[in-house]
Amino acid sequence: MKTFSAADAQAFDKYAQEKLGIPSLILMENAGRGVAEEAIKFLAGKKGRVAVICGPGNNGGDGFVAARHLLNAGYLVDVYLVGESSKIKPDAATNRQTLLNMGQKINPLNDTPKADLIIDAIFGIGINSDVKEPYLSAIEILNKSHIPIMAVDVPSGLNTDTGEIMGAAMKAKLTVTFVASKQGFFLKDGTQICGKIIVRDIGISC
Repeated sequence: MKTFSAADAQAFDKYAQEKLGIPSLILMENAGRGVAEEAIKFLAGKKGRVAVICGPGNNGGDGFVAARHLLNAGYLVDVYLVGESSKIKPDAATNRQTLLNMGQKINPLNDTPKADLIIDAIFGIGINSDVKEPYLSAIEILNKSHIPIMAVDVPSGLNTDTGEIMGAAMKAKLTVTFVASKQGFFLKDGTQICGKIIVRDIGISC
């Protein structure tokens, strides 16, 4: 089974964009749609409520896309942003604005959401230092919720390369990762917090 380090994943994204000419927004769209499809499978097609917890980076952008597809499929969706809206990366900001244009509210996470499934789209592959506020409190709130958590690409707070928890990490029921499993899933703490691992392509496979 092929696994990626964080550097491998970043290099693959660069290859897809620069060599193959796939725009980053298209890669994000494919990733987010894949997450939404797996969420629908997890919920067995029942039209439940999904809480999508987004950070300001591209992982959060995947979450915004997933939220849109779930809304279009008829699900009740609550979208939360953890972190400052001024720090949202451009592609993520585009997908956030689309949700706002659709009339979807995006709220701060202040308490445990009411949901049948939580989608964790706070951090992706790049974390290499301990989780700080407000992300630390968000992870603690969600882990205490007893609601199933689906992680986007990597459980937030897990080091992609070493499998170490960086101060705190989401405990996922399943992890929807892209192109290839990440090496940290099978090392140290990663073996305990990823749950079922599902690999999705993003319009190109390795």
